[in-house]
Amino acid sequence: MNYQATNRKSWNQLADSGSQFARVATDEECSRPLRVLDGRGWLPESVVGMDVLCLASGGGWQSILYAVAGANVTVVDISDSMLELDRREAHRRGLKVETLRASMDDLRELTSRSFDIVHQPVSSCYIPDLVPLYAEIARVLRDDGVYISQHKQPTSLQISHRNERHQFVIGVEYYHRGPLPRQIDKSYREPGATEYLHRLEDLIGGLCRSNMILEDVREPVRADYNANVNHFGYRGRFIPPYIRLKARREKRPPNEATTTTTKIWTP
Repeated sequence: MNYQATNRKSWNQLADSGSQFARVATDEECSRPLRVLDGRGWLPESVVGMDVLCLASGGGWQSILYAVAGANVTVVDISDSMLELDRREAHRRGLKVETLRASMDDLRELTSRSFDIVHQPVSSCYIPDLVPLYAEIARVLRDDGVYISQHKQPTSLQISHRNERHQFVIGVEYYHRGPLPRQIDKSYREPGATEYLHRLEDLIGGLCRSNMILEDVREPVRADYNANVNHFGYRGRFIPPYIRLKARREKRPPNEATTTTTKIWTP
């Protein structure tokens, strides 16, 4: 579990240092929360009264937007400092947000069939195996519940450096196992974090094999044709950094067991 300790430390440092990856929701964003959260029309027109799990999503951004939109929000993250941003911002805005420090692939503290929406930003790269992650998501989602996620594209994580012509070199094998090695190219990599490459058959196929119905796949455009060659926008012209997935939980058979556990409530 060394990767968990490493990633907790890394994200605590990012949050404590005021990183761009730990930016709380702004007033302007809170004035139109669902449009900010969902530019693809994947969410319902209203989330008022819905139970939403913001998974591996600490930092005071996603949870606050859902709470402003009227949802009952639980945010899970491995980083104490990221969760503190959620608690602090929720208190400042007079919102109720439940927080739980846990790994995204071990949600034993959460009750089965307890969420209408699970929303996960880029984070699956911080665990070595997606099977337990998807199993937990399928367990905590209600029948017909929606899972929205974004992941790092495997090719983006294969890039090791640029050559003298600013061409991007694939220096990591596609079937690489174990933690990714440190690379010269640090675009779309978080400093100090332990990351893993997940192939498309794991990201997409694994989701389909976990009793989820895949409904949509998008590749966010990060290309900037006016950017300098050293800018991440230039890199985005050649390598798509992310893939977004929308899935829905299949209806469970009547005899499927429901595990009931106790929630951890954090004011």
